[in-house]
Amino acid sequence: MIGNTLNILTFTQLKLFQNNRSAFYLTVESISNLLNQLLFIAINILISLYGDDATEKSLIWCRFRYAAAQVLVLFTSYTLCLAAGDQFFSTNYQLNLRNLCTIRLARWLSGIFVCIWLIHSIVFTTSFNIQPSIGCTISDPIWLRYSTYFFYPVLIGLLPICIASLFNILAFRNVRRIVRRQLPIARRRLDQQMTALVLIRVVMLAVLFSPYAIFRTYSLNTPTAQGQSLQYAVTRLIQAIVLSLYWLNISVSMFHFSHLISIEYFDFIPA
Repeated sequence: MIGNTLNILTFTQLKLFQNNRSAFYLTVESISNLLNQLLFIAINILISLYGDDATEKSLIWCRFRYAAAQVLVLFTSYTLCLAAGDQFFSTNYQLNLRNLCTIRLARWLSGIFVCIWLIHSIVFTTSFNIQPSIGCTISDPIWLRYSTYFFYPVLIGLLPICIASLFNILAFRNVRRIVRRQLPIARRRLDQQMTALVLIRVVMLAVLFSPYAIFRTYSLNTPTAQGQSLQYAVTRLIQAIVLSLYWLNISVSMFHFSHLISIEYFDFIPA
């Protein structure tokens, strides 16, 4: 939470990043990550107080928890895609492409994506029900196939990673051309820095988030009852490792962002 808060303050308070679209996307991503962490804390408080997360007792909470988590995960992943795409267009040598993206468009796209993922998650989580000995899980076979073959492996797995990676590679190619263009040094360095920051997020997403998508696909198709002691213990251990990587993706990168941005900010200040 501290890292995300620092990241939000850095991008919103420094004049260097005001009206910068990539900084706006990264700020929005940090807010989404912060909300995700607050949800995680709320779940852990429930576990500490009552011994479980209450998803096996309340169908409303069962569906709300997964709907909220899905919205935040999807929004975070595709906001990164928007940030990478914006870097590609903003560093393009063609003026019409550079002028295509504006801060107003960034706000509109963010709002549209929130609505899309909110509707998707509400509809998707209607397939969740509480099953004896298993808990809150998908009960509809159609939605189970959807989550197995598309939602987890593609929609929150390969697709955002591929889109963000492609645009980031193209943005790096544009940044190399910027060196040969007659642009102010401060503008060139800012474009290079923002492209590097987005690249860090893409790498973090690919390395640390992919295991979560794989594990969720596996756990939905091979649910383990608590009565199966050994298998249940192994599954819980794997889940703990995967979730650690998931939260590392959210937390460590934010501290890294703040550190890099602080260094770069002081480098921009003339002596």
